[in-house]
Amino acid sequence: MNSDRKYSRREHPEDSLVKINDRITIGGPEVVIIAGPCAVEGRDLYLEAARLVKKAGASILRGGAFKPRTSPYSFDGLKEAGLEILAEAKKETGLPVVTEVMDARDLEAILQVADILQIGSRNMQNYTLLREVGQVDRPVLLKRGFAATIKEWLMAAEHIMDAGNERVILCERGIRTFETYTRNTIDLGAVVAVKELSHLPVVVDPSHGTGRASMVRPVARAAIAAGADGLLVEVHQDPENALSDGFQSITPEEFRRLMAEVSGITTVIDRQIYRF
Repeated sequence: MNSDRKYSRREHPEDSLVKINDRITIGGPEVVIIAGPCAVEGRDLYLEAARLVKKAGASILRGGAFKPRTSPYSFDGLKEAGLEILAEAKKETGLPVVTEVMDARDLEAILQVADILQIGSRNMQNYTLLREVGQVDRPVLLKRGFAATIKEWLMAAEHIMDAGNERVILCERGIRTFETYTRNTIDLGAVVAVKELSHLPVVVDPSHGTGRASMVRPVARAAIAAGADGLLVEVHQDPENALSDGFQSITPEEFRRLMAEVSGITTVIDRQIYRF
């Protein structure tokens, strides 16, 4: 890889610190936990989830208003109504929110609510969209494509940075391999590799990375031990009846256990969980 890339640690030896607001920084000694339902399904359900994950220790809320799905017949989000619910949850809890941008035409509306813009796996190589979010003043959470090499992932970040926005957070969410037991194959070696190659912070999504709720907590523990700067976790009060990705969502009680376990690991590696 060329050393003149903006993502390169050779050009930028110190770790980048991506500030989300006046309080939260991703990439420093504190591990940041992002949590919430995969999708915003309704006002009362989402507000309750937001309160529960905040109480358990999450410092950023996740929730999709625009939800890309493999099947055109699946629930694909509440769209503008979902953004309104995210805004209400943000106001009530005080927590910043991250939500996915699918289309540049929705960017203006999303920017009214989102503190972090998420680029999903399907859009990692949508270079037009990458350059659009590269021109706004908002951190970008860039998920690795499900068939992307580490170099391709970093070069996607380069598109955003080259357009002017250097506040990029990388997200490992598993890649597609021959294995079928898990939804994806979580690549924790990529966390270590990216830390060597780049100064950008890296978070791990153990929910999409495994596709199995039973595996989320163990993989979350391993991710933090491997050096991840944070986690992106799907939490739902009633996973069996979730409209999106219930099979990989953990309950609020399981999330509390995850927080306790991860907190213990951070102590061993001279880090700590950020507490809002």
